[in-house]
Amino acid sequence: MTTSIEYPDEKGTDLQLENRESFEDADRTVLVLHDAALTRKLLWKLDLRILPMMAVLFLFSFLDRTNIGNAKILGLTKDLKLSGSQYANCLAIFFAFYIASEVPSNLVLKRVSPRIWLALLTFIWGVIAMCMGFVHSYTGLMVVRAFLGAAEGGLLPGIVLYLSMCYKRSEMALRLGLIYSSASLSGAFGGLLATGLNRLNGSGHLPGTSQTIHGWRWIFIVEGLMTAAVGVLAYIVLPGSLDKASFLTEEERLLVVDRLQRDKPSGSLGADAERFSWTQVNRAIFSIQTWLSASAYFCILTALYSFGLFVPTIINGLGYTAVRAQLFSVPPYAVAAALTVLAAFVSDRYKIRGPVMLCFLPLSIIGYAIIRTTKGNSVKYGALFLMASGLYPSVPPVLVWLSNNSGPHYKRATAVGLQLAIANCGGFPATFIYPAKQSPAYIEGHTIVMGLLCASWCLVALNCAYCHYQNKQKEAGKMEKYRGMGDDRDPDFKYII
Repeated sequence: MTTSIEYPDEKGTDLQLENRESFEDADRTVLVLHDAALTRKLLWKLDLRILPMMAVLFLFSFLDRTNIGNAKILGLTKDLKLSGSQYANCLAIFFAFYIASEVPSNLVLKRVSPRIWLALLTFIWGVIAMCMGFVHSYTGLMVVRAFLGAAEGGLLPGIVLYLSMCYKRSEMALRLGLIYSSASLSGAFGGLLATGLNRLNGSGHLPGTSQTIHGWRWIFIVEGLMTAAVGVLAYIVLPGSLDKASFLTEEERLLVVDRLQRDKPSGSLGADAERFSWTQVNRAIFSIQTWLSASAYFCILTALYSFGLFVPTIINGLGYTAVRAQLFSVPPYAVAAALTVLAAFVSDRYKIRGPVMLCFLPLSIIGYAIIRTTKGNSVKYGALFLMASGLYPSVPPVLVWLSNNSGPHYKRATAVGLQLAIANCGGFPATFIYPAKQSPAYIEGHTIVMGLLCASWCLVALNCAYCHYQNKQKEAGKMEKYRGMGDDRDPDFKYII
């Protein structure tokens, strides 16, 4: 499937002009056409510069946090003599440090510059991920996983916040969908790469010992080095500030600032001009939308993490060898990647977030219902496609939903960071949902995830109703006291449902 990003055409209305014929001045009409064409050119430049790099960063982020699942069935737990609970603890400590770093990282991002901060985080976690290939004890693995979580935690909230500093609200879902599809591709890429690197089993020796480097160690070493190289590349490619970006013309730099300012509540300042405010931080913390969105995302991420961490184990339990399990994990991820882009396209096209999730989540619910009740391996494998097809496409809409409906900058930064911190707590139950004693059916684990996804559907529906109610309140004139205050309560700022 191919999906293209739509840019304003010559009849576009980037200046929000609904009727060109109403202009009596021909020169003004020419200006409108010029601005629409200039906007299309500007978005093309931004997309080519930002999206591929963001997608690669996120691919390696997801790869480095879930490759332990590939290493597990290729000998990690056996060589390090890990029990089932110790393996789960290694997963849990990663999420603990990951969660703790998200909000602080987002508050630092603007001051340091997204270009420097995101590149630095990537380089650091790449080096840390490489070190996982050299651990030889449970304690060593715990320490490295803790540092890996602390370094990786700032990437996704940073990406969401960075996109909000580059694109209008109605342009974010598709672009984040293209970026997030790399997460599902990382599952496919990780399975193929793990299969190839496992063939290096026994090549080389650990530093200072005569112990050979087993295949699972090569997964961490090679993927970690690749990630560090990507971090250096990100520093070179990403622009720090669009109003000073060298790859844009002066006219384009003026336009990018103007169009973002017009997409914000009246009276709001630009992100660079806005000063830190505890009031906006508190508004984000006590927002109903923050908690509804974060809770729904928590349920989705619990399912998503358990799927990413244990799908090779689940496939292995269907009777496939460890190597074939890596290969058979590829197709479900590939299908999910295509559907993720489709969902994001629809979300931006019609400016809807919640309804898209309400349509896709039932696919996963059905998938988990099938896999927990059937005994046929072929049917179980088919259910994996439904499970992935509902999970991954639901993420871009929920990620941009809260960002779209929050303002100004520090409320948005806090809300996005807090949403992800709460949601990523799903990593804790995800590590314990599929204990070895449930193998190979994992009926209890599948039942728990199915229940969480049903809860997520209800929470999304409640958030849709809340946003609709708030928009009606604004239309009824009950929010006039906030006009011109520069935040999302302004009556002219409509919440995206």
